[in-house]
Amino acid sequence: MSNTVTIEEPRAAKWLFNSSYAAFIWLVLRVWIGYQWLHAGWEKITGTESGWHLAFGSGSWLRSSAGLKGFAGYALSNAKGPHAAVNYGWYAAFLRWIEHSGAGVLAPVIAVGEFAIGLGLILGIFTGVAAFSAGLLTVSFGLAGSAGVNPLFFVIEVGLILAWRNAGYWGGDRFVLPLVGTPWKPGRLFGPKKEPQLQAVA
Repeated sequence: MSNTVTIEEPRAAKWLFNSSYAAFIWLVLRVWIGYQWLHAGWEKITGTESGWHLAFGSGSWLRSSAGLKGFAGYALSNAKGPHAAVNYGWYAAFLRWIEHSGAGVLAPVIAVGEFAIGLGLILGIFTGVAAFSAGLLTVSFGLAGSAGVNPLFFVIEVGLILAWRNAGYWGGDRFVLPLVGTPWKPGRLFGPKKEPQLQAVA
């Protein structure tokens, strides 16, 4: 007698996160949010940021860390009081590290990372990885007290992570994933090679 318990996924979840038909929904969301990340990264790379970002110093984040230092300093100004926007001491310490010495390392990583995330999501290549990376940045901005679009972004990014199997179906993942595979199941490129079979000729 088997003690295995099988818990089935709801039919709607199976359709939403596995079906190639539902991939059209993810295509729209993926391209939209991908453009937001691509645009944000491009502005940081080229130093063409607009709006409130200018208060933190203009210029390319590849050459100057002034923008990130300004962001960290502004966030730290909201880290006081019982209901502060930055509500965790460990994250405030992380922001202080960024403001004093870490910005030089992180500024170009964030700029290029945002651009790469946007490109990956738009092209649908390694969609789950791109969405996970986007989610990490979104959470980081949220912990720094920046709400704005972050809650909506995070909801979409979590959806794309859950739909990693079909979110990039109308994109590069349709061809890349079978070729590369996953850590638990290598694709054709990294899977075991079949030995040629010798056949006797009558």
